[in-house]
Amino acid sequence: MGDIKRGKALLNHEALKNSEVKGSIDYYNNLFSKEQKEGEDERKKNYDKLVISFYDLVTTFYEFAWGECFHFGVRFKGESFEASLARHEMYLAYRMGLQKGQLTLDLGCGVGGPARCIARFTEAKIVGVTISPYQIERAKILTMRARLEHLCSWTQADFLNLPIQDETFEAAYQIEASVHAPSRLEMYKEAFRVLKPGSYFGGYEWLMTEKYDRENPVHKSVKSRIERGNAIPALLEHPKEALQALKEAGFEIVEHKDVAHENDSETPWYLPLSAGWSLSGIKHTRIGRYLTNRFLYLLETFKPVTC
Repeated sequence: MGDIKRGKALLNHEALKNSEVKGSIDYYNNLFSKEQKEGEDERKKNYDKLVISFYDLVTTFYEFAWGECFHFGVRFKGESFEASLARHEMYLAYRMGLQKGQLTLDLGCGVGGPARCIARFTEAKIVGVTISPYQIERAKILTMRARLEHLCSWTQADFLNLPIQDETFEAAYQIEASVHAPSRLEMYKEAFRVLKPGSYFGGYEWLMTEKYDRENPVHKSVKSRIERGNAIPALLEHPKEALQALKEAGFEIVEHKDVAHENDSETPWYLPLSAGWSLSGIKHTRIGRYLTNRFLYLLETFKPVTC
């Protein structure tokens, strides 16, 4: 059912107009066309436009290819992709001790998939924040369909400059969203500001490991391609950078670990990106990409969808 549900995302009618697509693509590509240091500085300076243009372009395709939860997750043998993401989200809520009615902030909420899952699991009241106006509209629609308006609400805002009073929330989390911030420290400081004293801030981070070597051309190429493919101004080059930023923002580190190796060997975290002859894997094969392109062309031609 997950693949059928994701396929329906292509038929939504809130996507970018054709006239807007080229401009967004050109702007995005320009931010990654400059020399490394100059390009990184430019992306950090214009991170808001970078992220908005990216998600205007890819959100519908993410829903089609990935679902409503735009993140990776630990996965075990015999577990479906959707189940692994839901467990990943619920585990975070469990470790944070989220409770019924607890006012909780989701920083970088996307279209709200994780917030809806956590709200159902804990009955906490989740306020999701994303800089993307398009994602806000999708989050509202999907939340209405899920009948969770009483637990989930949405605010379009920059998580480096939240329109929220000090000490408002009882908990906050982010799931692979902080990579879009030009400064982890500034994001963490803003999260700290809006949390009540003693509250938990949890999340899953995307960063290079201690094995990364900035002098290694292969490592540098991998990092650069991840940044370009995901609207990331600059990936942190070591886990200790994130930990130090959290401490400088005022947080006390209670627990941290690398979850990339916790999955079973048959189901690595990158399995959903692997090509294969299955409903989930065929989209990543050469023929799958070709068929998706042709299918979208037909949809645009006969007007049931605008891409």
